[in-house]
Order: sequence, then structure tokens, then C-alpha cells
Amino acid sequence: MANGTAAPVPSALEAPFWVSTDDWHTAGEPFRIIAELPPHCETAGLTVADRRWNIMAQPGHPVDTLRKSLCQEPRGHADMYGGFIVPPDDDGAHFGVLFFHKDGFSTACGHGTIALGCWAVQTGRVKAVEDGKTDVVIDVPSGRVVAQVCTVGGKVVHVDFINVPSYQWATKVPVSLSSPALDFTVEISWGGASYAFVDVKTFGLRIEPANHDAFVALGRAIKAALGTRGRHLNHDLYAVCFYDELDEDPARGRLTQRNVVVFADGQIDRSPCGSGTAARVALLLAQGRLQPGKTLVHRSIINTEFTAVVEAEAASPTEFPACIPRITGMAHLMGRHEFYVDPADPTFPGFVFR
Repeated sequence: MANGTAAPVPSALEAPFWVSTDDWHTAGEPFRIIAELPPHCETAGLTVADRRWNIMAQPGHPVDTLRKSLCQEPRGHADMYGGFIVPPDDDGAHFGVLFFHKDGFSTACGHGTIALGCWAVQTGRVKAVEDGKTDVVIDVPSGRVVAQVCTVGGKVVHVDFINVPSYQWATKVPVSLSSPALDFTVEISWGGASYAFVDVKTFGLRIEPANHDAFVALGRAIKAALGTRGRHLNHDLYAVCFYDELDEDPARGRLTQRNVVVFADGQIDRSPCGSGTAARVALLLAQGRLQPGKTLVHRSIINTEFTAVVEAEAASPTEFPACIPRITGMAHLMGRHEFYVDPADPTFPGFVFR
């Protein structure tokens, strides 16, 4: 059990219930927001990080069962993502969030933070200025982040995700695969979660939707090959990022790259990946390629785009420099759902095919 008092796990649910969601996407990646947990889905802990650990430590926890019900089929799919709104760590934040995907609860989610900024302002949970920037402060398992919402004439035009300190923590880590038979190295950095980076040219692939199955297989194989070598701050390696260098324009201070991130157990990020972009910024800073004042243009497998900069340098826990990344993107509301969850349903709590 993590810090704080764990909530008791009730016996199997008997009564069906309704749950409301707001469904957004950020650069193509879904984010399902649950603002109010059902009464039986209590969380406990002094911090959002504690709440996450306490849920994960208790098999059959009602919040984990709800995650499966809303994330997996038939209400979701194998690449679904979302967040449960929970109390913040203290009064310094507007709210907390437990990020979830089909396999569990993640420590960080940049695209979700961008969606939460839009949601908080557009629902009036956080009052925004008519013209200018409004900080939506959010406690997440990896720390405190900010969604800085830019409005013009009362309309949200973009959101800046200002992340926790990010840094490289391992270099030239060897990886050997049997299928395909390849030996190569990866760089690993932290952006609220750990990401292993490898040039897509290593595999003779292009970053395009037609190759998504190949990336899923490779991502799983690389994570398995790294094993505990990808573990950092008591967290397993979250994702593998396959990147492609598209352009470097020193005169304009711009780097343009495309990436595809395979996270958790074989999930493909449709966006350029928010916390993955933060980890990429930290890695490029360590390589001397993205100093303050320069911009990373980061494109996704579906060619959507984030831009990112080094907002400030920070104290580093490793031999590599650390920074506070700022990632700019936009989220869009897709709809609102009233889901009916019945434990007597033979598909309860859900299923996936991969």
C-alpha cells in the first residue's frame, strides 16, 4: 500500500449505474473525462500519486473496474485513454486527475492535460480571461503541471502544457531483438514517464498509419528486451518512441521531426504524445540541439502537430541537463456520453482484442 489510507474494496457490484463522460481528442488522440465518480468508486490518499498506487495495489478496486468498463470494449477500444477527476494534493491546484488507458493508470499524459485545460475553461470550472492566458493547475501522479489556456474573444485557440522537470537518464542502452534480428541502442528520458527513443530508419520503416501493426510489435519487443533496465523512479518504461528527422533549420531555430509512440502494452498514440514530446525536448537539450529559444515541431503518425520549447532549465537528478518543457497543442470536444454499466452484462467489465 502507498502513502495515505487505502479505501476498502467493496464486494462485487450488484446494482447497475450510470456514469457521465466528456469525450475530447487532442491532435487525434482520445481523452475521456469523468468529472464525477460514482458513489461506490472512492479513492484514498494524501496525493494523486498515492491514490494511483492505492488503486493499483488492490485487485478488483472499484475504480479499476470502472476504468475497464469505460476504456475497453464495448464502450471503448484498445487505444482508448481518459482521466478521472479527483481532489488535488492541496489548494495550490484546481483539481487532480488519474490518467487511465486499457492496461492501467499512467503517471503522465500531456495530450490529456491539454484536453483538461480546454474542458476546465469551457465548462466554467476555471474562469478564463476574455483575451489572454489562464493557468489551469492540475495535480497528476508525476507532479504538478499547468495547462495554460490561450483565449481570444472568449474562444480557446490553443493550450500550452507546462510539464514537470524532464531529463535524459540513460544513453546508448543496448537492445537485441530476435525478430527482426537487430542490435541497436536507445536513449531514455523522463517527461513524467520514461520513453525510449530509437530512429525509425533502424527498422527500414516509414512513420505512417499503414505500418501501425509493425510499430506495435516492435514497441512490445523493445520494452520486453529492455526489461528492468527501463525502470526509473520505481516506474517501468512507459513507451517506445520511433522518430524520424525531417528538417533542421538553424537560421529559424527550428527542428522538425515525426514520431510514433507505442505506450503501455501496444497502444499507438495518434497525437505527437505530450509527455513524450517533453521527454524528447529533454533529450534534444542534452544533445545540444534544442537550446532555449529554439522550437521543436513534432508531428504524429497521422501528421497532427505539437510545437515545443525549453521553457526554463531546471536542477537535474542525473548527469544530463533538465528542463521545464512547454508543449503547445489544441483539443476538441467530440461529445458527451451517459454510459449505463450493468455488472450482470456478460461482457462486464469489458474486453479487448490486443
